[in-house]
Amino acid sequence: MRRRAFITLLGGAAAWPLAARAQQPAMPVVGFLSARSSTSGALMAAAFRQGLGESGYVEGRNLMIEYRWAEGHYDRLAELADDLVRREVAIIAAISGTPAALAAKAATATIPIVFGNGGDPLTSGLVTSLNRPSGNMTGVTFYTVALAGKRLELMRALVPTAVAMGFLVNRNNPAEEPEIKDAEAAARAHGVRLHVLNITSERDIDAAFASLLERRTDALVVGSDPVFFGFSGKLVELTTRHAIPAVYYAREFAEVGGLMSYGSRQNDTYRQAGIYVGKILQGAKPSDLPVMQPTKFEFVINLKTAKAVGLQIPDKLLALADEVIE
Repeated sequence: MRRRAFITLLGGAAAWPLAARAQQPAMPVVGFLSARSSTSGALMAAAFRQGLGESGYVEGRNLMIEYRWAEGHYDRLAELADDLVRREVAIIAAISGTPAALAAKAATATIPIVFGNGGDPLTSGLVTSLNRPSGNMTGVTFYTVALAGKRLELMRALVPTAVAMGFLVNRNNPAEEPEIKDAEAAARAHGVRLHVLNITSERDIDAAFASLLERRTDALVVGSDPVFFGFSGKLVELTTRHAIPAVYYAREFAEVGGLMSYGSRQNDTYRQAGIYVGKILQGAKPSDLPVMQPTKFEFVINLKTAKAVGLQIPDKLLALADEVIE
């Protein structure tokens, strides 16, 4: 073979891998939209990636994720959702709260959306059917909003002499209104005065607790707004310092020192949202994936915190607990 022909052949062979790489499809990009911060949402995002992994997708290997964190500011969600649409992501995962899901729904009617939140998808207008969600949206709900009355009932069992309870909510979250009604109905049924206190950011907490103390509140029920995760430590610290029995909507609060929690495992919800995103990337339509609901709710008691605030947990509550932290 002549030298010139050999060099030409060698050059063509060297170009083959480059041509093959150029023909490989680009990795799909998933938009991740959350009302929380990257810090308070770290475990949530990890559970979501776990679900993706169970569907065969690994971030950085065959999938890219564009994260958008609203840092507790619901008014930023619309802009963040619009940004993901402009980015032309393949799917939007609107995780942690009804406001994020509603912002994604308002931003696009064509890009598939998978939500993961605690509100009622029907009453909030996310879907028209749980079994056959129409349009471009489906998801998973842990239904914490519907459990406000149950949490108040558990608190009344702990403090049977309670005549006044506080209820912390974030009225910027539309899902809180049905939760307030549920708590108010339970309070009336148990003969308890309910003081609803609005908290939209961490700076509102001190004023809320001052109001609780001024009104001689016997106990506290914490609403299921996802933003509350961002200052869970402060909520737990103040309830412990002032010896106010409190019940929360997620086990993560009890794990950091909260007295009690009742709700479904939220990380299971976020993992399932990741699985749904994987199924859609593989060709499934959102309308073919029913909205998933929790099958189990867990009651967690932090016995160490109970002792710190001088509370004796009744045996009947201990018997009901799925987990006791000592």
